[in-house]
Amino acid sequence: MSSLPTDWFMKVRLKLRHLQLFIALDELRNLHRAAERLGMSQPAASKLLGELENQLGLVLFDRHPRGIAPNWYGETVIRHARSIMSSLHQAGDELNALHAGSAGSVSVGTVMAPAVTLLTSAVERVHRDRPNLKVSIDVDVSHELIPRLMEGEFDFAIARIPSTLPAGDFVFEEIGEEALCFVCRADHPLAQRESLSLAAMVDYPWVLQPPGALMRQRVDHLFLHHGVALPRQIVDTPDILVALAMVDKSDTVTVTTRQVADLLCDQPRFRILPFPEALSVQPYGLVSLREQRLSPGAAALMSTLRDLIRER
Repeated sequence: MSSLPTDWFMKVRLKLRHLQLFIALDELRNLHRAAERLGMSQPAASKLLGELENQLGLVLFDRHPRGIAPNWYGETVIRHARSIMSSLHQAGDELNALHAGSAGSVSVGTVMAPAVTLLTSAVERVHRDRPNLKVSIDVDVSHELIPRLMEGEFDFAIARIPSTLPAGDFVFEEIGEEALCFVCRADHPLAQRESLSLAAMVDYPWVLQPPGALMRQRVDHLFLHHGVALPRQIVDTPDILVALAMVDKSDTVTVTTRQVADLLCDQPRFRILPFPEALSVQPYGLVSLREQRLSPGAAALMSTLRDLIRER
C-alpha cells in the first residue's frame, strides 16, 4: 500500500456513518449487533465497512467465526473516531450554551493534588469574568486521564504523560512535583514520635494506591532503597476517602500528597508523620493535544491556570 494523502478521508468519502460503525464494532465485536444499533441491516453494514477497507487498501477488522475484532489499523481509526464524535458532541454543548446565553463549556481531567488547590483557584478566578462557563472536572490517575484526553473527553488535562504514549502528540507545560507524606490517626501509637523510620512503621497495616500507580511505585521503591520488606498487610485502593476512612478507624498508615493532606487531614483527627526524607513523585503539568485547538472557555481556563502557576 502507498502512503495515504493528507486528504485521504475526502478521497475515500469517509462518512459520519463510518465513524459510528467503527465505535459500535469496537464495543459490540459483532457485525449484526452493531448494524442493529445503527438501525441498518447487516449486509448494509458489511458493505459500508468492506468498501472503505477496499478504498484504503487496508483490513481494519479481523473477521472470526464468533465475531469481529479491530487490528492495529482498526484500533487507530477507532481512537480517532471516538475523538471526532466527542468533539462533535462538545460542539453541540457549546452551541446550546451560547444560544442560552452561557459562556460555553470546558472539561478537564486532573490528578488529585492540583484538583484541590490550583484548579479550584483557577475555576473561581475564571468565573469572575465568565460566570456562566460550564466547568466539568474529573479526578483520576494519569494513565487513565491521558487516553481519555486522546479520545476527546477532555479539553486538556493536568497530569503526566505515560511513557507508553508518544510524547510528540502532546504539549506539556510542567507545573511541579507532588510532595508526599505519611498519615495516621491522631491517637495512633506513632503519632507522638518526633522522627520515624520505615522500620518503625512496617509492622502496622497500610492502605496504598494499587500496584502500578505512580505514588505506589514511589513507596515500593522507598522500601527497596532502605532494604526494608514491604508491610505484610496492605489494602489497595485509588480512593483517598476510603483510605482516610480506614486510617481514622484503625492503626492503618497511608501515603498521600501533602496538598491533599493539608486539605483533608485536619489536626484534631489525623497526624502527618515526621518522616525525615523529602518524598515526591515526578512532575505533572498542563497537557493538551498538539493538533487540537482549544475552545474559548478551555483557552480561558488554561490561561488562568498559567497565571496562577507564574504567581506561585
